[in-house]
Amino acid sequence: MYGKAVAPEYQGALTTLSVNSSLVDVLATGTEQLRAAERAGQPGEVARCGLAVAEAHRRLGQVRDADRAWKASYRAARDAGDTAAMAWALWSGGTLARQRGAFALARRLLGLAAELGERGDDIVVRGYSLAGLAETGRIQGDYEAVGRLHEQLLAEARRRGEARHTVWALEGIAQMHRNSGAYDRAYALFEEAAQIAARADDRRGHAWALRGLADVVSVRDGDTERALALLSEAETTCRAMNLTSALAYNHKMRGNVHYRAGRYTEARNLYEQALAEFRAMSEPRGEALARLGLAKSLARLGRDRTETAAELADLARTLERIGLRHAREMVARAEEELGLDTRRALEAVR
Repeated sequence: MYGKAVAPEYQGALTTLSVNSSLVDVLATGTEQLRAAERAGQPGEVARCGLAVAEAHRRLGQVRDADRAWKASYRAARDAGDTAAMAWALWSGGTLARQRGAFALARRLLGLAAELGERGDDIVVRGYSLAGLAETGRIQGDYEAVGRLHEQLLAEARRRGEARHTVWALEGIAQMHRNSGAYDRAYALFEEAAQIAARADDRRGHAWALRGLADVVSVRDGDTERALALLSEAETTCRAMNLTSALAYNHKMRGNVHYRAGRYTEARNLYEQALAEFRAMSEPRGEALARLGLAKSLARLGRDRTETAAELADLARTLERIGLRHAREMVARAEEELGLDTRRALEAVR
């Protein structure tokens, strides 16, 4: 049985904030309480309020502000001798690093966060940090290495009745099944995640689950209208909570759905929109994926084949540099779909 979802990253004077609080409100309240704690000379409270500020900036796509905030939170936690608060700050920094495509840094910070969480006897930040490590490996396509960790974290979350963490784990496992072609299993897991999130009032988790369901409905069933309806429902939540990154990924997925349906003009427009959103928040992984969709759409709309081949070759190099190990497979699938040979173009851009 799962209780109402909570946001453990909202600490200290901010524990009254809901998991569904608008990020703009979180940022405003967090900044106000942070300044009050600084005036009162309370480094522990500065660290905990600073964590919420860092997370609000990160989720709003304000990368530089997020980077400054988590580092300031860590310094305050260190001054206060609060090991658990140090772990939370490192978790925020590691999550930001993954969002920026700095996977090696993400693994280092999240690993340190997990160690400090265990040392500080905070099982929640330890679990969140291990989850971050698992997600980093999953994004890079290292399913064999992180699959067991995902399953372990899911079992722990179920045992403790933590709805939000259970939803996260279900979605991660579902995504791996979807990418491996096990669509029925992926659908079942996304559906369970959506149901748990809805009952626990975890609107963010619910929005991500709906995006996953829309993807499977589109690729497995070819049901374009249902997929778009699911994405529209998720977008309403993203806008209400100011989930900038989730909204950009929603738009990219909407582009995918239109592309699969042969609606290439609509797909192009959505990929262009998502690309601008990802660039605004300095999210290289999302930017590269939107570029890939845009390149395919433009090719379908008559773009010169040589230009398309060069674009795909450059994308292959970009994705490999970011550290996405399955990047060449993605480009190879696009190459095969479009009947192109990017090998010569790839050599030209290297």
